[in-house]
Amino acid sequence: MTFKQLEALYWIGQLGSFALAANKLHTSQSAVSKRVHELEMVFDTELFDRTQRSARLTDKGEEMFLLAKSLLDQRDAAVEQFSRLEVIERRVRIGVTELTAMTWFPRWVELIQQDYPKVSLEPDVDSSVNLREKVLADELDLIVVPDAFAETRIPSKAVGQVESAWMCKPGFVTEEGPIRLHELAGHRMLIQGRKSGTGLLYDSWMKDLGIQPAKPIVIHNLVALIGLTIAGLGVSYLPKSAVGRMIDAGSLRVLDVTPALPPVTYVAMYKGEHRSALLASIITLAQDCCDFTRMFQGTDEGGADAT
Repeated sequence: MTFKQLEALYWIGQLGSFALAANKLHTSQSAVSKRVHELEMVFDTELFDRTQRSARLTDKGEEMFLLAKSLLDQRDAAVEQFSRLEVIERRVRIGVTELTAMTWFPRWVELIQQDYPKVSLEPDVDSSVNLREKVLADELDLIVVPDAFAETRIPSKAVGQVESAWMCKPGFVTEEGPIRLHELAGHRMLIQGRKSGTGLLYDSWMKDLGIQPAKPIVIHNLVALIGLTIAGLGVSYLPKSAVGRMIDAGSLRVLDVTPALPPVTYVAMYKGEHRSALLASIITLAQDCCDFTRMFQGTDEGGADAT
């Protein structure tokens, strides 16, 4: 039994196709089929149901798929432990929320590629709750999300904070000066759903204060949330610095609300039985470049707004 055979089985099972597995492994479909056949010969059992048109694992194939994943993970851990990080060849599946993707994520990717040119990155942009489920299911190696989960199964490290403020289209709220939060709740509120880490945190915070929005509209997409706020459909909490240009342009008005919104801490979360020096280093890079104040940052401008 070889790692090449296990890789073939794993990627066919993961991708559902011999052709896709061959493409992933940068080899031919016949080579992948040969590796699977060799593995079947070793254990004298069929691993794929060849009566089906798709690549469907047999019961024994499912068992071997789980074993292959475990052995390949252990191999990667051993390579990391005994190799210099900059020469490691492996994939890293990273999950981030919209706000990270729209601000410092491009800088992070550039830094990772500079330090670890042989690492293959597979980014995933999704809601906080979905990303947490994916890392628990071993579909992602590392996620960066708001610190909204009391999660003991996944280690986490703080990477940065976001300062948010209540905003609306100029003229939507006519009151001048400080506004009490319970008064603001009388206006239509645009809030993030319960799949959002920020939405979970601020929903809990308002409930603790006894605040119940009178006419909430739940939006699961940050870009849509900003757009609906600019369009004058309600008041919402938005990342203050990240939308600074829209404030300066007069598209958004920052409201002086008491009490003020608490900052949201973002954390890197990862799951794995083996300590990964590579992931630890990638998290350190995230801590170094985390900056929610500018849109679409790159290393060339040293954190300046690229747009």
